[in-house]
Amino acid sequence: MSIATASPEQRAAELEARIRQAPDRFRVMTGDRPTGSLHLGHYFGTLHNRVRLQELGVDVFVIIADYQVLTDRDVADRLGEYMEGMLLDYLAIGIDPARSTVFNHSAVPALNQLMLPFLSLVSVAELNRNPTVKDEIAHSRQSAVSGLMFTYPVHQAADILFCKGNLVPVGQDQLPHLEVTRMVARRFNERYGAVFPEPDALLSDAPLLLGTDGTKMSKSRGNSIALGADADETARLIKGAKTDAERYITYDPENRPGVASLVLLAALCLGREPHAVAEEIGGGGAAVLKRTVTEAVNSRMAPVRARRAEYARDMGYVRSVLRDGNERANEIAAATLEEVRGVMGGGL
Repeated sequence: MSIATASPEQRAAELEARIRQAPDRFRVMTGDRPTGSLHLGHYFGTLHNRVRLQELGVDVFVIIADYQVLTDRDVADRLGEYMEGMLLDYLAIGIDPARSTVFNHSAVPALNQLMLPFLSLVSVAELNRNPTVKDEIAHSRQSAVSGLMFTYPVHQAADILFCKGNLVPVGQDQLPHLEVTRMVARRFNERYGAVFPEPDALLSDAPLLLGTDGTKMSKSRGNSIALGADADETARLIKGAKTDAERYITYDPENRPGVASLVLLAALCLGREPHAVAEEIGGGGAAVLKRTVTEAVNSRMAPVRARRAEYARDMGYVRSVLRDGNERANEIAAATLEEVRGVMGGGL
């Protein structure tokens, strides 16, 4: 079976093998919207994987997608604060500016220029039936959905293809967005000539951590533990986390989601299996569980917090990381846009 016809899970396994064999053949594109503070869900879900890929020798691009904040809200509140917080978090977890490129969307105008010809390759019906867009519309903060929401997948295609990214770490829910990028690349190449790769999904098997209220952990719901939280705040948040009335602790995500999420968090921080952690706590109940989680999180995050505090004392350097990343991204985007103009006839 070829990688082109394999299932997403099979492709992910094959891609992992290829990455280890020849990491320099891959360019990863990933990023975050600056809509709030990055939290432990981000850390175990995506952030540590970026560092892993970087350490393997993959060329990693991380976009702070500031323009895309407006896809589901009317204004970009506290944008500067959130962007600087993200930069601090990236550096603290181990993103190395010498090996990875961090940049922000609004600093690279060629991305929006690429989006225009890309939009001509996608029909309104195709945009309208994207299941990920439908879900995001359902959870939008806006009373009326803007056109930017419908073009969001094409916006992301420009973000990925400007640097000819060929590998995108995603969860299952983001596969429809990536399929739009693959479709845009394929149709552009068929119409104008081979310019863009069709990027592959590096499917994430990241565990799902719930928020302290038992629902999805989210930057906007106030139910997360931020990477920038100190030990006391972390302890307070975990103490207030939702559990259940059963005293004996088990790892049962389906029937005891709140308890299971706390057990999983402790297990991830300790590098152990969740069932073993739950069995060890046993009859200790919620109090022992929360104490175990608090100690595990604070121990795991102590070096990250120390590095974050050190970087925060030199914000001049932190901002220079973004300036340098923006400069590299602009150089690459300008070259790609020039190539696009050339194959399209030079009239753009």
